[in-house]
Amino acid sequence: MLQLEDLTISVNGKILVKDFNLHIEKGEVHVLFGPNGVGKSTIVYAILGFPGYKVVKGRIIFKGKDITEIPTYERVKMGIGVAFQHPPKIKGLRVADIVNICANRIGEEVDEDILKLVDELKIPKEFLQRDFNVGFSGGEIKKNEILQLMIQNPDFIILDEPDSGVDMENIGLIGEIVSRLLERNLMPSLRRKAGLLITHSGHILRFVKADRAHVLLNGRKACSGNPEEILRNIMERGYEECIKRCQIK
Repeated sequence: MLQLEDLTISVNGKILVKDFNLHIEKGEVHVLFGPNGVGKSTIVYAILGFPGYKVVKGRIIFKGKDITEIPTYERVKMGIGVAFQHPPKIKGLRVADIVNICANRIGEEVDEDILKLVDELKIPKEFLQRDFNVGFSGGEIKKNEILQLMIQNPDFIILDEPDSGVDMENIGLIGEIVSRLLERNLMPSLRRKAGLLITHSGHILRFVKADRAHVLLNGRKACSGNPEEILRNIMERGYEECIKRCQIK
């Protein structure tokens, strides 16, 4: 589904990620651990093809096609969906306007199917009339991002720090919804969608099952392995000791 080959990424002429490799099969969910500021979100923005995140070496392969040079909107049309850690705040644009764009219903009022998703996320219907992310709490921002993903229903889901800035009650709800979203695969030959979870805390893994984990440190992939084991080592010993144990094995 997604393959990153020797990916080296620069921002403003500075290398932030170097020689990064990742191979996610159809139906697999991987998790990328790492402390703040090591380049995790940089990888997300490069996968999306955002301007300013230059791939100076390597390739991004999605569904067997090299997408390294194609524009962001083409990547989204191919089936990549993202919930951002820090989405924009836009005054004068309602949440309802954005969700209608995601549903290809520009200029119309939200329909019953979208209202059902709003209810599933335990969001009051008045939420749809608010300015996009303006004055939102951490939990409301995450719910707004997940709502857009639910409507978009992409084949490959990227969640950038879905457990950041969210209280434990909302983490449980968001984790449960994300888990169900990953299982909503319209292709009967696949057990679920594919995805990439970006996290430094690992709280989301209490609710979402991952197949494989990777640790990013100083812009490089330091180790890979079993998600539960790597998370346990990070929590008990910190990143440096986790990496040492991983490399010994």
